[in-house]
Amino acid sequence: MELYKSIIAYDGTEFHGFQRQAQGIRTVQSVVEDALGNVGWQGRSIMAAGRTDAGVHARGQVIAFELAWQHEAMHLTQALNANLPSDVAVRQTDVAPPGFHPRFSAQRRCYRYTLITSPFRDPLGERYAWRIWPEPNLEAMEAVATALIGRRDFAAFGRAPIPDGHTVRQIFRAQWRQELKILVFEIEADAFLFHMVRRLVAAMIDVGVGRLSAHEFQALLDDPQLRWEGQVADAQGLCLEAVSYDEQE
Repeated sequence: MELYKSIIAYDGTEFHGFQRQAQGIRTVQSVVEDALGNVGWQGRSIMAAGRTDAGVHARGQVIAFELAWQHEAMHLTQALNANLPSDVAVRQTDVAPPGFHPRFSAQRRCYRYTLITSPFRDPLGERYAWRIWPEPNLEAMEAVATALIGRRDFAAFGRAPIPDGHTVRQIFRAQWRQELKILVFEIEADAFLFHMVRRLVAAMIDVGVGRLSAHEFQALLDDPQLRWEGQVADAQGLCLEAVSYDEQE
């Protein structure tokens, strides 16, 4: 019996989030566990780096599971992909070091949020992006994004994923860039609060269109007693890009 680590990608559109739910509700965890069952897995639950919401996508979700597998890890990747639906794929599988946990061993997580700025519908692009109009001021959003970097209490923009958990997080990188009519926000941190990225994106858009001042945004960062009450950015624009570990993991 070995402990394996797999990197998986999925289109979250047709899933009710990552975490397994009631019988008959389609989640990423449930279809991955079904595929594992078809190759001999007898565990009760896989481990994962995080639990993405309904509609959120991933390129770099990490899972771990124990399995008695008699072949190379590469062949396990192939076997799982043969049993997975078209909107989920295993990108890589390796034997994990003893004690590895995809969530608790993680050092950094990177998310990407994509915006389409257009007054007209984009039937192809909007599956993986949030369309907004009017177009926000990119420089204004870039300026407030730099204020996110560092260690602080982000309680104004989310809640802890576990009851009574702390809301302090370390942001290593937060930046916007423009690609034609697409705006991309990338953020990397040690961990995130529930809905934190989608709330931050929506609040920065409010700054970009003038509904929220940079001073008001900074006040939300400085005072964890405050709460940002605006709209949460749509789920389909968010993608878990990567989870980083120590080199030994």
